[in-house]
Amino acid sequence: MDKFIVSARKYRPQNFSTVVGQSHITTTLKNAIKNNQLAHAFLFCGPRGVGKTTCARILAKTINCENQTADGEACNTCNSCKSFDAGTTFNIHELDAASNNSVDDIRTLVEQVRFAPQAGKYKVYIVDEVHMLSSAAFNAFLKTLEEPPPYAIFILATTEKHKILPTILSRCQIFDFKRITNNDTIDHLQEICDKEEIKAEKAALHVIAQKSEGCLRDALSILDKIVSFTNGELNYSNTLEHLNILDEDYYFKMMDFMQQQQLSDAMLLYDEINRKGFEGDTLLEGYSEFMRNLLVCKDTKAAILLEVAEDFRQKYLQAAKQIDTGWLIAALNLLNEAEINYKQARNKRLHVELAIIKLSYLMQAVELVNNEGAVTKKKVVESAKAVSFKSIQLIKIKEQEEPSAAKPAPVKKAEATLVIEEPEPALEKKAIQKSEHNIPETKKSLGSLDAIRKKVTAQNKSNGNTVKELTDEELQVCWGRFIEKLVAKKNHSAVTNFKMAELKIIDGNSIEIITGNNIQQKFIEQERAELVDDLQEYFCNRQLSYNVVIVENEDDAGPAEKPLSSREQYLKIIEEYPLVKELKDRLRLELDY
Repeated sequence: MDKFIVSARKYRPQNFSTVVGQSHITTTLKNAIKNNQLAHAFLFCGPRGVGKTTCARILAKTINCENQTADGEACNTCNSCKSFDAGTTFNIHELDAASNNSVDDIRTLVEQVRFAPQAGKYKVYIVDEVHMLSSAAFNAFLKTLEEPPPYAIFILATTEKHKILPTILSRCQIFDFKRITNNDTIDHLQEICDKEEIKAEKAALHVIAQKSEGCLRDALSILDKIVSFTNGELNYSNTLEHLNILDEDYYFKMMDFMQQQQLSDAMLLYDEINRKGFEGDTLLEGYSEFMRNLLVCKDTKAAILLEVAEDFRQKYLQAAKQIDTGWLIAALNLLNEAEINYKQARNKRLHVELAIIKLSYLMQAVELVNNEGAVTKKKVVESAKAVSFKSIQLIKIKEQEEPSAAKPAPVKKAEATLVIEEPEPALEKKAIQKSEHNIPETKKSLGSLDAIRKKVTAQNKSNGNTVKELTDEELQVCWGRFIEKLVAKKNHSAVTNFKMAELKIIDGNSIEIITGNNIQQKFIEQERAELVDDLQEYFCNRQLSYNVVIVENEDDAGPAEKPLSSREQYLKIIEEYPLVKELKDRLRLELDY
């Protein structure tokens, strides 16, 4: 039985024309060979499995070919090409920098460069995964890479270009490989299936191409696995089963349930998906991609970005016409938040179910409107029913009429009565509002303030509370009571500053508190709210207020005594105690002032 060779090795390209999806690289290299304009160092960088090492080997084979074709390809018939295909050539040296990344490995390579090729024009050195070299190895490689012998060509390959030193980059011709498109991958897989006589559906090959994410080597590995799994017959269902991918029919069903707000059906569908072994993040990720595809289909210009199998393309286009764009954008936003927070959620299933509930009732939550060319989010409130409140009857305070000056009458205390009025009709309200608008703002505010003062005075009189006269004795009594409250609260810092303050009466409604500094003022200001309430309550005067003033004492303003330095302290000590200096001299001590 012949030994099995994986497709990635069996069908590795042997010429530039068979390289898949890198025409911008192969055309440049062929022209350089034809015009004899080869650089001495190349850097091939790009994602994994896109043909970097393959192109390096083809280039090494082609430049040593004895009978090159007119378009710059190797003939595959000369001795050099045959020895290359058999792996017996001495003109090509491959070094894996992942395992040979020390300075000694690079020195060994540099020593080999000194020897000219035994046959052929060039000796080609292919260094794979060059970003794994250490900084010392890079520096040891610099001189040889800059000025190699005329027969030496270096080809460096890497997947992480940013890890390579700028001094290396500046000495190489850089070629950036790109990911292979799904169409190119499908065509290549179909070609291999035809050669191997494998029955494969186009939809199944499209799923493999999507799963490989632009890496042809991964696509060939997946193909080999599924061929072994299905015994040589690839169809859409067994490919999804093997790759553990959700069928897109599930997403279409889920979308229909959410559009019709059938929450129970959507939850049962998720339960079915969960019982099949699919995790919640798989559903969220796949559903997000499904929503993105629907949004792309909304515009015919962007429909070319739809990367799905041809069997599903028409289904996507029809579904996109029936769904509102605003709903799709809001759904994508919700799904994105759910994906981000999925790893942090303790109950994964509940987290996904909450996302399904939000999506099912999303149409009742928000809508997107076109506001002068700009799409904005608008809350749906027209259909929502507001909370109803019982109408409140107006209450108006009506004072008794005072006797006129013509008819003198005995003085009576002012009394207030409550009159309940029914709400006025709308026309009367409008008339009242118009008349109120005609009144100047200052007059309205002053009138309302006077009314409040009269009301408070009347209440005090009715309760038997009389305003106490503001005197120094009463003020000191009130001040002492407040200090006792501070003592009870154990606010000793404030007690000290309150005791040091001086009080001065300005008029019947204002007090001046004199402090000696800013600190004392801050302690008093911290208690302003409670102090004002205490003063107004004690004197039964709501108009009573105070102001804090700082008056510094002349004694405190004097300069503070300057502390002595270490030298001055020493001189003062030896002046008073001379024996200290004698002791220092005998012991030959040195003082650090």
